[in-house]
Amino acid sequence: MGRAEARRARQGSVRRAKPKEKKSGIRRFFTWKKLLGTFLGACLLGILGFIGLYLYVDIPQGNSAAKLQSNVYKYSDGKVLARVGQVNRESVPLNRIPKDVQRTFVAAENKTFYDDSGVDLKGTLRGVLNTLRGQGKQGGSTITQQYVKNYYLSQEQTVSRKLQEIVISLKVDNKYDKDTILAGYINTSYYGRGAYGIQAAAQAYYGVDVEKLTVSQGAYLASLLQAPSQYDWTSATQAGRKLVQERWAYTLDNMVEMKWLPAADRAKQTFARPKPPKPLPGLTGQTSYLVKQAKQELFAQGVDETEFEAGGWTVTLGIDKRKQQALEKSVQRKLTDDLDPKKRKVDGDAQLGATSVDPKSGHIVAMYGGDGYPKHYTNNATRSDYQPASTFKPLILASAMENNRVTQDGLPITPNTIYDGRNRRPVVGGNIAFAPPNEDEEQYGKISVQTATNNSVNAVFAQMGADAGLEEVKKTAVSLGMDGSKIDAKPAMTLGTMGASPLQMAGAYATLDNHGKKVTPTLVKKAVHPVNGVQTEVPLKDPIGDQVLSRRTADTLTSVLTGVVSDGTASQSVKNTAYEAAGKTGTSDDNKSAWFVGYTPKLVTAVGMFGESPKGGAQVTLKGAGGGGRVNGGGYPARVWADYTESALGGSTGAEFDLETDLGAGVPPTPTPTPSKTPSATPSPSKTPSGTPSPTPSTPSGRPTNSESGKPSDPATPTDPSSPPPSGGDDGGETGGQGKPTGGKPDGDSLTGLN
Repeated sequence: MGRAEARRARQGSVRRAKPKEKKSGIRRFFTWKKLLGTFLGACLLGILGFIGLYLYVDIPQGNSAAKLQSNVYKYSDGKVLARVGQVNRESVPLNRIPKDVQRTFVAAENKTFYDDSGVDLKGTLRGVLNTLRGQGKQGGSTITQQYVKNYYLSQEQTVSRKLQEIVISLKVDNKYDKDTILAGYINTSYYGRGAYGIQAAAQAYYGVDVEKLTVSQGAYLASLLQAPSQYDWTSATQAGRKLVQERWAYTLDNMVEMKWLPAADRAKQTFARPKPPKPLPGLTGQTSYLVKQAKQELFAQGVDETEFEAGGWTVTLGIDKRKQQALEKSVQRKLTDDLDPKKRKVDGDAQLGATSVDPKSGHIVAMYGGDGYPKHYTNNATRSDYQPASTFKPLILASAMENNRVTQDGLPITPNTIYDGRNRRPVVGGNIAFAPPNEDEEQYGKISVQTATNNSVNAVFAQMGADAGLEEVKKTAVSLGMDGSKIDAKPAMTLGTMGASPLQMAGAYATLDNHGKKVTPTLVKKAVHPVNGVQTEVPLKDPIGDQVLSRRTADTLTSVLTGVVSDGTASQSVKNTAYEAAGKTGTSDDNKSAWFVGYTPKLVTAVGMFGESPKGGAQVTLKGAGGGGRVNGGGYPARVWADYTESALGGSTGAEFDLETDLGAGVPPTPTPTPSKTPSATPSPSKTPSGTPSPTPSTPSGRPTNSESGKPSDPATPTDPSSPPPSGGDDGGETGGQGKPTGGKPDGDSLTGLN
């Protein structure tokens, strides 16, 4: 054997001696070849499956017309309140629709419409993935897909329905020309206001036939399809109006980009505001407000608007028919019978709204929104553009007690705390100078919080707001259901200068009545609709929520507010009642609004009276309405409340509040309160079953009085927790919370404490 052969022999033995490396278990199964093969196999199966689906699924018969039904609204006892279901639609050929208007829909929804194959695969895939993730209706669809969904399928959001939509859209695009598809889309879409199709929409929003629509009007109608209720100019929020104007501009800008509208013509376009809505078929009076509010609640909880308007729903409301009729009759007896617009112009400006709630269930049992369609479209029970005035004051005391706040001298704030009630007394401890006048410039001297509540003394609550902390007061108000976006945490807030609705105020006071457990007044009790032939109930939020105030705080507020009814600003209108009641009056600046929010153990009702000009809807004074002078919360609102509550309660008038407190007017009295500079080391005990009082509660009304005059006395023993020297000779008017009032003598409770 030569040397070369020997070397090869040695190398061969070395190679044979080296052990072969074994692959791990995972690597044996997941090689790049196997992964690629699996991926390609899955793609092939997907393609074959789609081809099979395409061959299997045919274009179905149009079924939307067959599915359109009435929606039925029922009272809480199951009796029918209303049937709404006349389909407002008139299909029109494309040649009746101006070309520019046709193009607004393409520019708004699907710029590639004339070139695509009927399906946006990228947008559809995104929609399918979002559906699988449970993220609802997201992702893009072409005009063809939306037409298929409207006319051939349903609004159901499932993967199988989405796959059907894709296949049918491809077939429809292959079978029909683009003009036919566009006409079908424009004629089957829902525009809001009960209008299906562009002809009905043109009449509903602009009062014209489709031929007379301008490009600006067309851009608005095309923009509506994204969110018909949210973008309806008449009922939209400020945010909704901004969004629809942005979408309108987006549509017209796209038309310029696509060479369909000259830039010069685009620059001339102004937003085409629609006209107020026409009366809905068969909906008049209070029914119009109830149906609209029920729909808004359902849409807010995720019910698809287009699906709902297609019909087949049964909606049961919390409305008690007997209570609803009682409320309407009380408004007639105690307010409208006194009004004579022909004799007094101001009487034509008077509007009233009311919301009545069961504090245990949270359901709205009666609602009064105004004169009803077509006389008055705005629901006064839900509008939040008027000041609640002094009805806000109890929320300041609630915040102070809940957060254990103290006065400037470190004394706990309770109904027995003594404050300085002098007229125009400057607030101590705030960052903005504020010295509000009391009603009629009344001087009260040193008085308890109970007395200040009974008589709605502005000086006391302005100081209490500073002591409690304005931001904390705002947090409490929001937790009770008020709209935080309308509350500016400045001194004037303590006088109720924000906007609020009877619905919101009813919720806040219902939470007090419900011992601090949150009540969100809700109209809809139950909603069912057919799904694949089966009546299916929609899950709704519980109107009763979490504990947002301690029971002691809530019950103490109820106890305090009984004093307003028995010996305060509401006592003249709400007296000699057969039921135990609590409540608070309110009258805003210049008498533009007047309120009474009152409650019994079983019923909470907020009544607001508003001055609204019939021309343009501007806020105006109510002074002189009904032939009297100033209109305040202890007048018409309290009278309507008392009359309605007595009728509504019927045989339940004997109920008493179940309160766990030893403070306020609703507990047994002892002599005039004597405040201590030293806070108690231990909390006061809860009220015992026998009603044993605290050592130092207020008098029956919470109001220390002089036995001869009956006016509030100025006890020598109490020390005012925060009593600066009297302010200078400024004679007071409103400054909107930015400083001390200046100007002439004001006239409303938001600054003058009319209640």
